[in-house]
Amino acid sequence: MSGLFFVVIVLFFGLATGIVGKIKGSSFLLWFLIGACLPGIGMLAALLYRWEGREPRMRCPRCGKTMPMSVQVCTTCGEDIVWE
Repeated sequence: MSGLFFVVIVLFFGLATGIVGKIKGSSFLLWFLIGACLPGIGMLAALLYRWEGREPRMRCPRCGKTMPMSVQVCTTCGEDIVWE
């Protein structure tokens, strides 16, 4: 009975962590696995993780695609990007 209880707790922590990660704009599956492997720490990490939508964005000078400033090569046209 205690093994089943542990499995249920792990699944609930995994789901909750995955949902928080998805709301913040990241991968549900990745955060689900983190939350299932590290139940309390995973949830805390997901809550403290940055919001993907709040990252500053710029347009590619060659093709005009909008992308985060952390990207160094445009995924559409392959242009090396130097943000000024």
